[in-house]
Amino acid sequence: MKTIKDFLQNRIKSNLPDVKAGDTVRVHERIKEGKKERVQVFEGLVLARKRGSEAGATITVRKVVDNVGVEKTFPLHSPTIEKIEIKSRSKVRRAKLYFLREAKGKRAKLKREELRASIGEVKEEEPVAEEITPEVTEEPATQETAEEK
Repeated sequence: MKTIKDFLQNRIKSNLPDVKAGDTVRVHERIKEGKKERVQVFEGLVLARKRGSEAGATITVRKVVDNVGVEKTFPLHSPTIEKIEIKSRSKVRRAKLYFLREAKGKRAKLKREELRASIGEVKEEEPVAEEITPEVTEEPATQETAEEK
């Protein structure tokens, strides 16, 4: 007999990026309107991630449209979520960024981090040129003491 845990384990997606609070993401969501189906993109800042990596994990994404804040909560392992792209990552010191709802101007600004290093992509290191030591052709100069002069 299958338990609820086993049932939910089969539905967990394995190809999701590591989304954290402070990330600017693009969520591609499949929308069904009548008989038609399309993909709608919602781009915004992740305010919170809840329930870790379990089957009921969600992220809350916020964007501002015409000076009105719009928030959507997306279940990460939902079949309607096509993909999640991380556009940029910010340095944050909190797990939940709910204070940004009321923040205006400079207070609402987050420090951006370099995307490659924070996501884990390793930059290809440039090959280091071998140090070439010049051959010594001249004789080293000797120091003359005052007595020799």
